[in-house]
Amino acid sequence: MTALATDTKFLWLEITGKCQLDCGHCCADSGPDGTHGTMTTDQWKEVIFEAAGLGVRRVQFIGGEPTLHPGLLDLIRHAHSFALEIEVFSNLVRITPTMWRVFKELGVSLATSYYSDDPGEHAAITKRPTYARTKANISIARSLGIPLRVGVIDVRNGQRVDQARAELVDLGVPQIGYDRLRKVGRGASSSCGTGEKTTDATQLCGGCGDGVAAVMPDGRVRPCTMARTVTVGDLKNRSLAHVLGNMPAIREDLVRAGMPDRKNSAPEACAPDGGNCYPINCFPR
Repeated sequence: MTALATDTKFLWLEITGKCQLDCGHCCADSGPDGTHGTMTTDQWKEVIFEAAGLGVRRVQFIGGEPTLHPGLLDLIRHAHSFALEIEVFSNLVRITPTMWRVFKELGVSLATSYYSDDPGEHAAITKRPTYARTKANISIARSLGIPLRVGVIDVRNGQRVDQARAELVDLGVPQIGYDRLRKVGRGASSSCGTGEKTTDATQLCGGCGDGVAAVMPDGRVRPCTMARTVTVGDLKNRSLAHVLGNMPAIREDLVRAGMPDRKNSAPEACAPDGGNCYPINCFPR
């Protein structure tokens, strides 16, 4: 494998659009009716192989709900073989014993979202009564010593976000972040009432395409998982190296469209309106 120079050190690998939950604010517009897209497990392996050769050091498997993809553990093992740092962004609704074992053995980190300490409010947001499962799996991750980041996402008026954070502190979660509702994906429809599938660049944190990129279930590359309608290139007909070469121009377009120009800023500065896209990890360096 020949190493090539690239500014990209982190990739989101959005391996599925399927999810058990049906959150009204979902930036990926995922849910029970979603699919795994058109990328095969072997194609995802090729992406990981090329990414490692280009200097990418960290990947986050995301969705949808990545634990629903039948190839997740195979892809994790593949990424681990290239000494990549690996994180899985999961709703933590269903983690099998095999998944726990692989996460532990291969040093995989986890990230999840949290909404409330009240089961009813949590269910009203996710459209599923999964509060107890997510909370229990947070405890399991802590007991196994698996690194875990949790983001409290504020999506409705009067939401018990402070109480949710306090509960996470009691659970021993070491990294707790916060973000507000982003008008992206279904979040744009639910907050604006327009139903439009356009990307409002003012909703982006400013880190899009700055050393990061996201690969979608259909092979398209975006500067961020939040920039849902911005395509940098398509891995079905271009190499990852070729596509990433388009990123500087895409960033310039987003800045002109209103995205904050925060290249090389401190992580805490990358947070419009008091949020930082946590725990999606839009500023992972």
